[in-house]
Amino acid sequence: MRLSYLGPPGTFSEEAAVRFAPHAELVPLPTITASAVAVLSGEADVAVAPVENSLQGAVTETLDLLIHREGLHISHELAIDVVHNLMAAPGVKVSDVKRVYSHPQALGQCARYIAEHLPGAEAAAAISTAGAVEQAISADVPSAAIAPRRAAALYGATLLAEGIQDDDSNMTRFVVLATEDSAPTGDDKTSVCFSFDEDRSGLLFGVMERFAQAGINLAKVESRPTRVGLGRYYFLIDLDGHRRDPKVAAVLESVKELVSEFKIFGSYPKHGPSG
Repeated sequence: MRLSYLGPPGTFSEEAAVRFAPHAELVPLPTITASAVAVLSGEADVAVAPVENSLQGAVTETLDLLIHREGLHISHELAIDVVHNLMAAPGVKVSDVKRVYSHPQALGQCARYIAEHLPGAEAAAAISTAGAVEQAISADVPSAAIAPRRAAALYGATLLAEGIQDDDSNMTRFVVLATEDSAPTGDDKTSVCFSFDEDRSGLLFGVMERFAQAGINLAKVESRPTRVGLGRYYFLIDLDGHRRDPKVAAVLESVKELVSEFKIFGSYPKHGPSG
């Protein structure tokens, strides 16, 4: 199996990829989008992509891929504990740091530490946490990076502080993207999205009511802009059950009658918080 992920080596996406498929041929790529497109092009069989963090919420790049790219489906999910560490080139101390690099999600997840310990440092966004280490080491001013511990060993950085995330329960949920979803297991989750072609009271309630009347639990509800104007949204729902379950299938068909656009991202085995 060829598995693409947001590289380079040393990212949390790599950790999730190894957790999901320890013996896969890993294909590190520069962006989440590139890792997903690799599945569509056949360069990879599956991709692992972050979709939600317990502190910062949705990873919108992944959600937008699922909404707007045809042919991508969620086949599995897993979650990993996220422990952020501050690292820099050998010889750089915390008091020296003028700039701190990391992925925007990681910067947000460590906002309190940055404010307290690096109050004068510039926060610089990087495409990935591991890439941030490379940027920090080669920067023109004393810099640090926020990244997994493994990245320090890979890129020759020195650990300055460990476990700097704002909450020790920090976790990221990843989804496995493939060209097909998974067969029913008896303990599944289904992700869908839909939109309305008008804006009036009661539309979203009508959809929620269909699930409630069928006794189907909704694990998550969120929205993303449709890109066609202010106030227009896609609604994204994670629900308990598989799209092939008769009860779930019947409700999904009834929901289609209420919305203007409807898309099933996939049905896949449900996992607990630890993946």
